[in-house]
Amino acid sequence: MATTMISFIRAHADRRRGSASLRNATALPHDAGRPRKRASYISISESMLFVAVSIASTCAGLPTAHAGGTGNGTAAGSQGLHEDYAQWYTGSLVSPSGALTKKGVFAWEPYFAYSQPVGYLDSTGRGMSLKDKAHSVSNFTLYKYSITNSISLQMTPDISYGWRRGHHGGTTSGLKMGDLPVDVMWRYLDADPKRYIPALSLFVGVAFPSGDYTKLGRDEDGVGTGTYTFRVALTEQSTYTLPGHHELRLRMWGTFRRALTQAHIADVSSYGTSAGFRGLAHPGMYGESGFSLEYGVNQKWVIAMDMARDWANGSVVRGYNAQGKYQNILGQASGDWVIAPAVEYNWSPRFGVIAGVTAMFAGHNTGQVISPQVAFNSVF
Repeated sequence: MATTMISFIRAHADRRRGSASLRNATALPHDAGRPRKRASYISISESMLFVAVSIASTCAGLPTAHAGGTGNGTAAGSQGLHEDYAQWYTGSLVSPSGALTKKGVFAWEPYFAYSQPVGYLDSTGRGMSLKDKAHSVSNFTLYKYSITNSISLQMTPDISYGWRRGHHGGTTSGLKMGDLPVDVMWRYLDADPKRYIPALSLFVGVAFPSGDYTKLGRDEDGVGTGTYTFRVALTEQSTYTLPGHHELRLRMWGTFRRALTQAHIADVSSYGTSAGFRGLAHPGMYGESGFSLEYGVNQKWVIAMDMARDWANGSVVRGYNAQGKYQNILGQASGDWVIAPAVEYNWSPRFGVIAGVTAMFAGHNTGQVISPQVAFNSVF
């Protein structure tokens, strides 16, 4: 939703590192560190494609267009231009927003999600049934503070609880905190409605390895990567006035993640190793690109829709198993396409709620997950 660095609350089933069995990743909304993630080998430039298209189309000068701000309410400068009133938004489920627009503003946004696995997409994109289905409920909360009119700090911790149904059923040993992303956000181009220029922001940050990942008592406890992960993103936001004086807000983004360190793993780990294993693991690069549209029915009610493409290269695991045999395992690359319809209701410029669902409708080497979710947005 609006103020997250990369958006989504959804869980993905992927191939266990080091074995042929399938497992599900913990639900991590809006790219909150993303342990054990997925997708296809593509270039970094492709992941930024939506941002480039957005800049080109906005600067071309669309009629009756008004470039919007990058926050969530009046205090954050996010309203579209309407002749009778300022449009209120919470932000869509998946799209990241840019830096807040006023110094001293604090944004708080808790999410609640349930992840329901429905199948698995093989290497050709063909759907398959899952015998072991890993469910989860999660709470993901965004904290954002603007230290200047164009620079903000963001922290996005998440807590989850998971359980598995099937032949290898089990649960996490309790509530689990995942890796902790901390980002610096800089809006390097302010919106200029008269020239049809959008607001553009750059995000740079690191995800800290706070989630459990090695010497696990249970398979389901693996919610972290064990590595420091570099995070970078570009975002665009602009608002257009449609006939009937309805506001349409467009966001486009591209993100990229790369592990800066290796994880020392032993026994059961997030990477699919078993008891007696000793070695190192390095997560593959991954990222996301996408766009969102938010249509203002009236000042308080908004219909939102996201579409995003996720990709990830396979993890590399090297070490010795319990029998002393050396193993060098490269995980499969994977990818998915996600759609996320939602409805927003804002009862003031500073407070709103959004409810919707994210669903994967295409991809390869990844689980198909449907994730209903709700979030409360507030700006102080």
